[in-house]
Amino acid sequence: LVTRSEQGMTLFTDAGREHIDAQAHEVFDVSGAGDTVLATLAVSRAIDLPWAEAMAWANKAGGIAVGKLGTSVVTAAELAGEPS
Repeated sequence: LVTRSEQGMTLFTDAGREHIDAQAHEVFDVSGAGDTVLATLAVSRAIDLPWAEAMAWANKAGGIAVGKLGTSVVTAAELAGEPS
């Protein structure tokens, strides 16, 4: 998996590659965004989500993370779109 900032992310496998565009967000701080993406991807795959769905969740989590100041935690409620 290659994270490409505002250009999204690309996964390379033996079967080829899969790309997902970044979601447009106002960026406050990119600190920890890559860690958030990889952690979300790892959890998604650990519960057997397909790569495309795992990438979509990771992309959403990364977009939430960059909208916060400093390193932060993205909660399940935020991923689900629930108001904080």
